[in-house]
Amino acid sequence: MSWPPADTLTLGGLADRARAMSAGVARTLIGIVGPPGAGKSTVAEALVRQLGPDAVLVPMDGFHLSNEVLGALGRADRKGAADTFDADGYLALLRRLRDQTDEVVYAPTFRRDIEEPIGSSIPVPRSTPIVVTEGNYLLLDSHPWKFVRDLLDTTWYLEVAEEVRLDRLVARHVAFGRTPDAARAWAQGSDQANAAVIAESRRCADLLVHLAPSD
Repeated sequence: MSWPPADTLTLGGLADRARAMSAGVARTLIGIVGPPGAGKSTVAEALVRQLGPDAVLVPMDGFHLSNEVLGALGRADRKGAADTFDADGYLALLRRLRDQTDEVVYAPTFRRDIEEPIGSSIPVPRSTPIVVTEGNYLLLDSHPWKFVRDLLDTTWYLEVAEEVRLDRLVARHVAFGRTPDAARAWAQGSDQANAAVIAESRRCADLLVHLAPSD
């Protein structure tokens, strides 16, 4: 299958797009998507830093099911797959962020050092004009993920060379305690299966992005 090429943009270019979209509106929700190792978290964090107090980052990873729940469901060996997240909880959060009726919405985060979600960790004041969310499954067509797109104003899919993506994944798994062999096995196994699913959702993105180095 052939795909259209990605636009090459700098982080500053993405920030300019975000500011332009948010001008004159109460809130803009931006979704950053890509397979494991694409750099979603890094790009989203850098984008929010560049936007300053006008933006807050709310990662989808805060809705990982806990290790205890995954074990009870028999899904621990597939952690990171679409059915290992509380998708309905994520949708409920996005609706609250979209409605802007609460003075503050508290979103969860995910701690990689303990491999667990932590609830009510990220305050999002009602006055915050830009909310950036990032994750693997923002563009899936399956239920209930298919409702995410309607709650976002735009979705940006990050493109990265496959060898770079895999090297990043292996390094991440090693950094958090796996042996090099175990890290590569997970990256080429469970992570790769998820990456194939995510790649199929690429066609639904509003913008395909290859991030260029900033000036």
